[in-house]
Amino acid sequence: MFKKIILAGFVIALAAAGFAWYTFKTSKTGFAGNYKILYIRSDDANKDAVLNALKKDSITNIRSFEWLAGYKKLWDNVKPGRYKIKAGTSVYDLVTQLRNGQQTPVDFVISRKIRVKEDFARLVGNNFECDSAQMMRFLNNNDSLKHFGLDTATWLTAILHNTYSIPWTYSPSKIFRKLYNDQEAFWNKDGRTEKAKKLGYSPKEIYTLASIVYSETNLDKDKPNVASVYLNRLTQGMKLQADPTLIFAVKDFTIKRVLNVHMQVKSPYNTYMYTGLPPGPICTVDAGTINAVLDAPKTDYIFFVAEPGLTGASSFSSTLAEHNKYAKAYQEWLGGYLRKKAEQDKAKKDSIAKATKP
Repeated sequence: MFKKIILAGFVIALAAAGFAWYTFKTSKTGFAGNYKILYIRSDDANKDAVLNALKKDSITNIRSFEWLAGYKKLWDNVKPGRYKIKAGTSVYDLVTQLRNGQQTPVDFVISRKIRVKEDFARLVGNNFECDSAQMMRFLNNNDSLKHFGLDTATWLTAILHNTYSIPWTYSPSKIFRKLYNDQEAFWNKDGRTEKAKKLGYSPKEIYTLASIVYSETNLDKDKPNVASVYLNRLTQGMKLQADPTLIFAVKDFTIKRVLNVHMQVKSPYNTYMYTGLPPGPICTVDAGTINAVLDAPKTDYIFFVAEPGLTGASSFSSTLAEHNKYAKAYQEWLGGYLRKKAEQDKAKKDSIAKATKP
């Protein structure tokens, strides 16, 4: 009799274990796709928020999740964050992931030109828990930026084009600190800071010059020569006369061609009016462009102008006469190109009108 009781207890225990295994290890995600992102906000890190987020389609057995989460004391300390739930994750594994705060950081990609605070703040707001308004307050506060040795004119120097792994819950200051630390490591590598000193400039000034070079050409092969032009002008005390700085000064980034009216704007970024570098960068840059400035070849170039054609390449010269020759060739090509394009557009328009005529 006693053996039968023991055997029955064993069977019951085994059945209970099997039921628990089935319930907590085979009850899995219920969504389509390879993964789903679960966001738990810092100001809403509680049981109801988690359950409401999961009830949509994340877990096939929400009741077993709720019970196990309570048993494992998840509800006592819900950790905010961005959690990547892989397809097929069991209830048990999900509770463990949330209980341990195993969140997935954001791959924060900066790969395009950022010119103004609003654009950067919007990018942050689209990727992190903090919103764009919070980032704007941080960037507009010199007291915040001075901890990094920066101000509202030089803040862009903390940002390099790269992909950064950053927790979703980071505050604006922590996000900025991550970017700043990475660019500090960049400057301390491969002797970049020493190269800048040999040229007679600080890293911030090199970054500022690189932002002009980056805005002047998309061709990596031309960037070293463009940098040499501006370095030569600075050495000789000439005005940079860089069109991108005028566009930044007037904050109209739709401008395709700089006119005399733009050259009259009174701004420290008007390099047609003032000598030397502007007070800060006009956009973010990549590491390659900074390297192009630091390793710019020694040339006599003072001028450059676009080559005829659509390659985006430039012609470089050391005399005004040579520059005027290149400029004339480009203007003649451009005039012919625009006339031909206008004729083609007209022919296309006439053809459409003829085809649709009743």
